[in-house]
Amino acid sequence: MSGSAAAVARAAAPAPRRIKSPKARDARECEQLEQLPNIGPALAADLRLIGVRAPHELKGRDAFVLYWKLVATTGTRQDPCVLDTFMAAVDFMNGAAPAPWWTYTAQRKALYGAV
Repeated sequence: MSGSAAAVARAAAPAPRRIKSPKARDARECEQLEQLPNIGPALAADLRLIGVRAPHELKGRDAFVLYWKLVATTGTRQDPCVLDTFMAAVDFMNGAAPAPWWTYTAQRKALYGAV
């Protein structure tokens, strides 16, 4: 195959699929941040940025404090859904069943308003 034919073949090939980390069913089996329900690579990176390296470090933490630490560290206002997601992650590591982050929106609004 010529160089240009090989380039065309590569361009036509489907992009490799990125394999997601399997999500933990409970806190005991959660070893990496990406295994937390609702936490993908971007939020895992945000947690690491504010000093959270492992899921067990979320146990007993205050999601609101984590949220504002991220705001202060990045110098950027974060979407309120980040707080919802942090609430879900902390709650999960404290023993709650996995739940979608948006189930925490009403609780967040009741506790913290519009953030």
